[in-house]
Amino acid sequence: MKRRDFIKTAGEATLLTPVLPVLGKGSFLPSGNKSNNTPESGKSVVQVKDKTIYISTSTLTATLSNGLLVSLKSKLTGEEFMAGTDINNNAALQLLYPNSELTDVTGSNFGSVSINQVSDQRAEIIFHSWNGDGVISVYTDDLTGDLLIEPSAYSSRPGVVACRWNLEGVKHELKLVAPFFQGIKMNLDDPLIHNSRWIWPYSWEAALAILQSQTGGFFIHTQDTGYRYKALKTGTKNDPFALCFDTEAYGPIDNNLSAGGLAWRINVFKGGWQVAAERYREWLWNAYELKKEEEKRQTWIHDVKFAISWCPGDPAVLDALASKTDPSKVLLHFPDWRTDIYDQNYPTYNASEKAKGFIEKSKKMGFHVMPHFNSIDMDPSNPAYTWIRDFQYRNLESKQLMGWSWVDGKAIGVPESNQSRIENRSSNVMVKVHPGLSMWRSILGDNIRKASTELGLDTVFIDVTLVSQNLYNCLVESTTSTEGMKKLIAHIGELNKGLAVGGEGLNEITMQGLSFAQAHLFKSWQTSVSGLERTGGCDLNHHLFGKLCRTIGYSGLNGKTKDEELRIKIHLDHGAIPTITISSAEEISSPNSTVKRLLNMANS
Repeated sequence: MKRRDFIKTAGEATLLTPVLPVLGKGSFLPSGNKSNNTPESGKSVVQVKDKTIYISTSTLTATLSNGLLVSLKSKLTGEEFMAGTDINNNAALQLLYPNSELTDVTGSNFGSVSINQVSDQRAEIIFHSWNGDGVISVYTDDLTGDLLIEPSAYSSRPGVVACRWNLEGVKHELKLVAPFFQGIKMNLDDPLIHNSRWIWPYSWEAALAILQSQTGGFFIHTQDTGYRYKALKTGTKNDPFALCFDTEAYGPIDNNLSAGGLAWRINVFKGGWQVAAERYREWLWNAYELKKEEEKRQTWIHDVKFAISWCPGDPAVLDALASKTDPSKVLLHFPDWRTDIYDQNYPTYNASEKAKGFIEKSKKMGFHVMPHFNSIDMDPSNPAYTWIRDFQYRNLESKQLMGWSWVDGKAIGVPESNQSRIENRSSNVMVKVHPGLSMWRSILGDNIRKASTELGLDTVFIDVTLVSQNLYNCLVESTTSTEGMKKLIAHIGELNKGLAVGGEGLNEITMQGLSFAQAHLFKSWQTSVSGLERTGGCDLNHHLFGKLCRTIGYSGLNGKTKDEELRIKIHLDHGAIPTITISSAEEISSPNSTVKRLLNMANS
């Protein structure tokens, strides 16, 4: 399992219910109750005056100059959230090219900026510059009080990756609450997030950013159900307090000239960050009709109180667990169960005789055992490769095949030689298949169906479900890899009489079909990043997705060291099921103090 080291690697929908206040952690007033966070009725105003745009909605006032937000004030708390920015030296609008190259789309350098008053509630800022042209549309939503910023830009130069709108001058005391690695709350200039680009949905796990003050704050999100790729940049090289919002073009980008078309919604709130998160969750539930997904979930998933990731297939582990806790409330992630070794010959899934015995004993004792499959990785030496070889992931910019191989214990890329790719099974060559391909979903689903039927499974784990992003070959059957992943998870969940599906990582798309997710800690896949302790204390993703999907821990969770104790604590802070990783039954029958504490939690 050493290859795990490498895993560092639509239209608008309108909210129909009011913004709700927090009564307690995770507790809100029923829809329809009025609160200080509920917008008053009344028409908002967008007014152009002296080359500046002034906005007033039921919840906020704002001012834009040269496309930059220079003032944002809450009518709920009276707070001003912007500290001011230099409108002459900062660009509101930029075009992003490969290798992180940026060009400004501004009125400087032989350019011009003009503003059109389109209506009482809409204005347009039009940029003509040396490097390109663009429009920022500014408008409002009376129902919610939202201010909407919709940037777009283009150039005659091919290779446009994204259009970027920059938010400069955020007050330094505000804390960022964002869905990175299941939720963080930290200073914008924290080195862990400074000058980092988070792509949706792989690392920006929901298109939401919250800025929290002592009494309230503001939040920015987009209401997109079209699987449009986007990204959030936290800080720039020179300004750690900037936030940059990217709208990407679908790959291939070689001949692409333009990007844009997503509206970024801005609004304020009073209270804790949960208020803003609840607003986003209500939109998410309405937009994707997720109440129906709640009704599909098997009831037992909510009773699980303890989990083991990478569970050894030793029957003695089961006996030790049964002596310490109720097996019916334990989830076992079981990786080494096939006749093939781990991460070879996917998507062939044949159980070894030893694994059959372990699984059968698990079921008889009442455990929920979740054998390890894979969602999109496959071995090119497997016969199924013939059917899918034209639909492998290729990197958006480099066009290289995405995946890995292992040579002398080190991860390297995928061979670009067709011959070498199929002749090196011993090097664990793995390619990623675009899940938008119906044939792949059929092949994978049929193999998982046969295995789950033979073994009598009620739950399965499919690895790598977090890996969906913009690609060189972005659209397959007019489907992005992200929408394809959602289809794949749903397909697996419908097999036989219905399976509870576990996956790797958790975001706003995968959570719609997953019942369990094996979550990663902040940049700490196998070893902990310095400063990991600062990423705890925020269960944002659990708050957003917990009604549908529960998380378990990933690695380094046997509690033998201070670092492992910290890793366990951070997972618990994120709302995960108490999870351990062990290598023997002895670690259960004679638990250390940390494992004992988690077992006590399971029994409470």
